[in-house]
Amino acid sequence: MLNDETLKAVIEAIIYVAPEPVTLEAILKSLESEERVRVKEKLAELIADFERPGHGIEIRQVAGGYKLSSKPEHHEVVRKFVKSLKPPVRLSKPALETLAVIAYRQPVTMPEIDAIRGVDCGGVIHTLLERKLVVTAGRKNVVGRPILYRTSRDFLVHFGLKDVGDLPSLREFEEMARQALGTDLPQPEEQLELSQAPEAGDSQLSAVGAQGSAVGEEGTNSGPEPTEAAASSESGDGSNDEPNE
Repeated sequence: MLNDETLKAVIEAIIYVAPEPVTLEAILKSLESEERVRVKEKLAELIADFERPGHGIEIRQVAGGYKLSSKPEHHEVVRKFVKSLKPPVRLSKPALETLAVIAYRQPVTMPEIDAIRGVDCGGVIHTLLERKLVVTAGRKNVVGRPILYRTSRDFLVHFGLKDVGDLPSLREFEEMARQALGTDLPQPEEQLELSQAPEAGDSQLSAVGAQGSAVGEEGTNSGPEPTEAAASSESGDGSNDEPNE
C-alpha cells in the first residue's frame, strides 16, 4: 500500500499522461492494492490542491472522468502562447526509418543511408532538414566528399533526450517515435537491427517499424538532394556547423 503523498503523486501522474479524461475506475484498475474509498479521498485532496491560486492548472471533471486543464483566468495568455507554437511534426514511415538510421549511425552520408535502406533517400532527407530534425555536419573525407548528416537539437527536444548518448534501444525508440511524431499508429512488425551492423549497407538495416501520418511530400522515397548551399558554410574537416535558420 502506498503512503498518502505517493498515492496522490501517482494519481496526478495518471491524470497527466491520460490523453482522455480518466475515470475513477480506470485509476483504481491501475492501483489494484488500493481501496476505492482511499483513492477517491486522495483524488479529492489533489483537486483541492490544484484549486489554490499558486497553480495555473486544475483537475476538472469532464465526461465522467478527470482531466488536467489550464485555469479559465489564464486562458488569454495561454491561447496567445499556443498560437506562437510550431505545428506538430508528423512524419511518414520512410521519414521515420531514415531518421532512425541517422540517429543510430551519425554522422552518416546519404550514400550510406541509401545503402542501409535500399532506396534513394534524397527527398526524405530534404524533408527531415526542413523539419529541423537533422542538420549537416561537414563532409566525409572520401572520394566525392559527401555531406554528413546528424540529428539536431530539435530532435533531442522532440524525443525528450539529454543528448544522443541517451538514445534508448531500437524497440524503445520506435515507441517514442510513435508517441512524439505520430499517434494511433499500428504496432511495428519489422525491426531495424542497427546495433549489429558495423558497416553501412548491411542488408539487415532494412526497415524501422515505426509508422506515422505523412505530412508534406516525403511519402515517396525519391526527391531532390539538399543543395550544396546547405553546406556552404561548412569546412572540409567535418566540423559540426549547422545550416542557417
